[in-house]
Amino acid sequence: MKKLFVLAAAAAVIGSEIVAEEFPARTIEVVTHAGNGGGTDVTTRMMMIRARRELGTDMVVVNKRGGGGASAMDYYITQPADGHSILTFTIGHSATVALGKTDMTLDDIRPIARGTDDPQILMTRCGVYDSAQAFVDAQKSEPLTYGTTHLGGIDDVSAFMFARRGELATPKIVPFEGGGELATQLVAGAVDVAVLNLAEAGSQIEAGDICPIVVLAPERMSGLPDVSTAQELGIDANFSTVRGFVVHKDTPDEVAAKIEEALLNAMNHTVYQGFLTSVGLDETSVAGAEVWGNQLTSMQADMDAALRELGFIE
Repeated sequence: MKKLFVLAAAAAVIGSEIVAEEFPARTIEVVTHAGNGGGTDVTTRMMMIRARRELGTDMVVVNKRGGGGASAMDYYITQPADGHSILTFTIGHSATVALGKTDMTLDDIRPIARGTDDPQILMTRCGVYDSAQAFVDAQKSEPLTYGTTHLGGIDDVSAFMFARRGELATPKIVPFEGGGELATQLVAGAVDVAVLNLAEAGSQIEAGDICPIVVLAPERMSGLPDVSTAQELGIDANFSTVRGFVVHKDTPDEVAAKIEEALLNAMNHTVYQGFLTSVGLDETSVAGAEVWGNQLTSMQADMDAALRELGFIE
């Protein structure tokens, strides 16, 4: 009996080594919830440019749109846990998990690497407020109209929590289909404030039409060194559009490690770093499984708490 046990254990070890050596054996699918050209789609494709070479196989994007990421997550958990499918996971997915709109939970996945950590930014038309403090003071008695993309996600959660934790008037929320439309409508005066990422309003910022006024992050952004953070204003509201990559929890350790190494090498390459620079981010966006995993856990807890506090979850 002891001999059989030893043989079985040895076979298991040899089997795992074979899996690692053979991986990848075919094309790797990277599942996203975004349409072609969206921020998540572009981030994913930029990662793949070098990751293909690192892994020595082709990689393709599989877009599964709908349900705030629910369609992508529900599709993903039906795929084999062999490393040949990767899920791009964002802060929006955390909201969908918190709202119970998907069968997936954090226990179903394991972190691989983070690709972007893009703080939410409150933006206004240039010239309306003299300072970030003036912007905050304007909301102490009267609400402002905030433009966001969709409802029940990171944008309106950011707006509500900024106001609540700053003891400001509850904002009026107007949802738009995308960041580009929202930036245009902010310039047109349809809303007082827009919750955007830097890349979404780059052209209007460069033209002097839109001014970032508060960054919802613990530290100032390298691309916006003169813009105050919520923390500096005494408001504990830190929210980012985070995009990273995960695999099934049951993916073999050797395979997960190989994917992590490949993705980190790809995203630390000048090609991906150039992409980060172009959207106002820097090399600190890229992080490995440990950092990304800790952020996933805290991000999910923060999203659960925020949605519960705002009444989206009973």
